[in-house]
Amino acid sequence: MREWESQRSAWPALAATLALVLATPLGGCMVSWEQVAAALDIPKAYRAAPRDPDAALPSVVWWRGFRSSELTTLIEEALASNLDIAAAVARIVQADAQARIAGAPLLPSLDFSANATRSRASRTTGTETTGGPSERTSYSTSLSASYEIDFWGKNRGAMRAAEQLAVASRFDREVVALTTVVAVANTYFLILEAQDRLRVARGNLEAATRVFNLIKERFDAGTASALDIAQQESVVNTQRAAIPPLEQAVRQNMATLAVLIGRSPERVAIRGGTMNGIAIPRVTPGLPSDLLAQRPDIREAEAQLAAANANVHAARAAFFPSIRLTADGGYQSRALATLLRPESAFFNLAANLAQPLLDGARLQGEFDLQRGRQDEALQLYRKAVINAFADVNRALIAVQQTTRREQLQREVVNSTRRAFEISETRLREGTVDLVTVLNTQQALFQAQDALAQARLDRLQAVVGLFQALGGGWDKPKERAAAALNPSRSR
Repeated sequence: MREWESQRSAWPALAATLALVLATPLGGCMVSWEQVAAALDIPKAYRAAPRDPDAALPSVVWWRGFRSSELTTLIEEALASNLDIAAAVARIVQADAQARIAGAPLLPSLDFSANATRSRASRTTGTETTGGPSERTSYSTSLSASYEIDFWGKNRGAMRAAEQLAVASRFDREVVALTTVVAVANTYFLILEAQDRLRVARGNLEAATRVFNLIKERFDAGTASALDIAQQESVVNTQRAAIPPLEQAVRQNMATLAVLIGRSPERVAIRGGTMNGIAIPRVTPGLPSDLLAQRPDIREAEAQLAAANANVHAARAAFFPSIRLTADGGYQSRALATLLRPESAFFNLAANLAQPLLDGARLQGEFDLQRGRQDEALQLYRKAVINAFADVNRALIAVQQTTRREQLQREVVNSTRRAFEISETRLREGTVDLVTVLNTQQALFQAQDALAQARLDRLQAVVGLFQALGGGWDKPKERAAAALNPSRSR
């Protein structure tokens, strides 16, 4: 009993010693994190940007600007059901779990154990048998705790690296979502383009058949030759042969769209329509400096660079001593009835300091490895920024040029249609040669098909600009205030 009293009187001194040991180094846990300068060259404006780059920033639901209810429904269904997005969400869960695992060493660990053992020793020694009890019973229960003081920030660096990777996984999900939305929009426009071209091909087939019948009438009247019939018949067959590939494109793109929304093609019905019913939303790119906060791939690369910085710090901290505190206490007795008595109590306290001395250059190799990964992450971040600026410039140029091309091609269609109508009328009157009719109808057919492709290119260029800008933007506070109070902005 006296021994227990002496042990109990020592507890306050031991507790004070532990508190002092813990409190002293914790003041040094606020370490400075190593950061590397990205040294980015950010232009003041895009070369191909309009005069007012902030006039029409991308909306968060930018796809609604095309004014297609079916497209909006498909995109919203893809955001909810796409399997690539679901996989990206699962990666977020994994990254969060890894962050919790990495942060566990920063907290004390506490374990409880309870044991009951019964043993029997041999009573035979050589040729003799010893007396006395041969069976023993022992009971014990204890709590054990351990804690590593993160004086140099090694564990904190590992946790911060895992947390930044968890942040990067969220931006990766945004990248996947944006890619999916763009794929849905482009595939839907491919369906509309194939349907438009299919209507054009069938209309051209009717027109070619109508001319063919006129030539047959002239042949019967003796004013056209068999060569004239054969030439026009070739035009008719050419237009007829253009239909199956377009029907194939419609059905295959519908199947592709079904995969994007996470459904079986047999369960999806796409109405489609015409590209002429799709509105062209106006969009401006903002400033290049704004892009750094809007593109999810840039933000992902930035988070990966931050994780690499933290890993370098953790690798450097591994060169310094590690301090671990352990404590073990509980009750142990040979009889269950006396297990929880004061005299059955025991405890152990220990403090351990370990300093790496010779490890075959393992720590140096780990440090060099993390420095190399840090430099790689830095270069990838710079590349992501430069690529983003280039993507926006290319998209702006594509929007400008495809818009101009569609306008010019529409004029081509109008002029060739007038020429074909005139030639067809004169063919009925018998005042035009068949070569002129063949040339004008082939020019019209090609111009109409080219117009459908030009319209598709323009729509996809606009989608590409939204993608280059990182999807929808949240308006800054001052812009939102100006939008709500236009009189104040004047």
